[in-house]
Amino acid sequence: MKKQVFNPYLPSWEYIPDGEPHVFGDRVYVYGSHDRANGAVFCLGDYVCYSAPVDDLSDWRYEGVIYRKEQDKANDGRMVLYAPDVTKGADGRYYLYYVYDKISIVSVAVCDTPAGKYEFYGYVHYKDGTRLGERKGDMAQFDPAVLTEGENVYLYTAFCGQNMKERIGAMATTLENDMLTIKEEPVVIVPGCNYTLANGEAKEKAEAMKKEIDCPYKLDSTERWGEYKNHAFFEASSIRKIGAKYYFVYSSEVCHELCYATSDKPTGNFTYGGVIVSNCDLGISSYKKADVPVVPAANNHGGIEKIGDDYYIFYHRHTNNTWFSRQGCAEKIQIASDGSIQQVEITSCGLNGGALKAKGEYGAYIACHIFTDEPIAYVTDLYPKITQGGADNEDGSPFGVAHYDGTNGVDTSYIAGIKDKTTIGFKYFDFKGVKKIGVKARGYFHGHFEVRNNYSGEVLGKIELGDTSNFWEERSADIAFPDAVAPLYLTFSGSGTGQLKSIFFD
Repeated sequence: MKKQVFNPYLPSWEYIPDGEPHVFGDRVYVYGSHDRANGAVFCLGDYVCYSAPVDDLSDWRYEGVIYRKEQDKANDGRMVLYAPDVTKGADGRYYLYYVYDKISIVSVAVCDTPAGKYEFYGYVHYKDGTRLGERKGDMAQFDPAVLTEGENVYLYTAFCGQNMKERIGAMATTLENDMLTIKEEPVVIVPGCNYTLANGEAKEKAEAMKKEIDCPYKLDSTERWGEYKNHAFFEASSIRKIGAKYYFVYSSEVCHELCYATSDKPTGNFTYGGVIVSNCDLGISSYKKADVPVVPAANNHGGIEKIGDDYYIFYHRHTNNTWFSRQGCAEKIQIASDGSIQQVEITSCGLNGGALKAKGEYGAYIACHIFTDEPIAYVTDLYPKITQGGADNEDGSPFGVAHYDGTNGVDTSYIAGIKDKTTIGFKYFDFKGVKKIGVKARGYFHGHFEVRNNYSGEVLGKIELGDTSNFWEERSADIAFPDAVAPLYLTFSGSGTGQLKSIFFD
């Protein structure tokens, strides 16, 4: 690669969550929704796209706005664009599937190229013209995922929140190759959280509710729905075919994790597989207790893609102590010979292909762990956070940038709210010959950073902050690091509240 790449893999001022990666030709394209820094709600921006060569995942290119929310006449002027997906149709064109936040239908736009200007195409509908989501008994359409295979197009949708009794689970619908007309009726393939009791009870309950709400859909494999208990479907449908298996990736009822289920066919027989990634590392016990979160998290959405010889899971993280400012991240995953995937850690190095070099300066915003002596799993106010200097402009461009072309943003990111017992962690660095570490900090806090190369390891040294102020100032310490690939943890001990702009090595 031309340079190193880290999480988040896009510029620090960019907020593209719900990332669906797709390799078209010799490039990988990421499609997602579009948040803003310190956004008031989800998805305030238009759809933009980034792409990179498959052989250099550090070289991301801004493709510009590919679709604007006002292009669909269904938008009454108050709606935002939720998570999309893109597929290449049998005709060689590219089809963008999306939903708005206030209506329950699936819209489609089309383009001749993966990242050109998409134009409105139509709505997914039954053969009689009724739009999917508007027929009596239809469940709400949400977070569409789409897969083209020969003459068939498979569409996956749904949102199943807590206590939404009428939302039975995730749906798979087969479309004609016109990309709009329903060829085979929806089938519920993965249960929502209200239908993951013991196997027999789940089947009985689901069938009863289907009858009560006059749901027209077939329920698939309900005898296995008990397997999904505590990991039932919430939202964020994503679909891939890997070898002979179909992988359905989704966000579970606990919100922060992406799970997967597999089948030998696209519209049924899905078996729960496990968790791929949690954006707060809950469930990981290799370096801590499994039930301890390492960063405040919230919802999650992403997909699997093979790029070159490797598979990756794309997901998102939360910033600004809000659910509404999310940034794209990615981790390499391993798919075993039996098709299983083990949960991976969240890291700072992501797509880099290995540890980052412990040399030079790195923005503090690439930290993958931020916690105090009272770790929390979900985003809340008054907790240390990754943020930036100023909110985005009304047009979605970064703060301080009048005309945005994807390259002229300014990195104003930092970690704020650092108080006593705050730990900031980075994974992983390749420590070779490192003798000094420094920080660029500001604020009215007094004390020092304890430096470790292990989650609960011994203190290797201390960086004394001295007399800090409201200006970024560098502080460093001579610390002999063991030559090894390891994390870096900085724990503040002292009084007051401060901010961290960057870290550097010498």
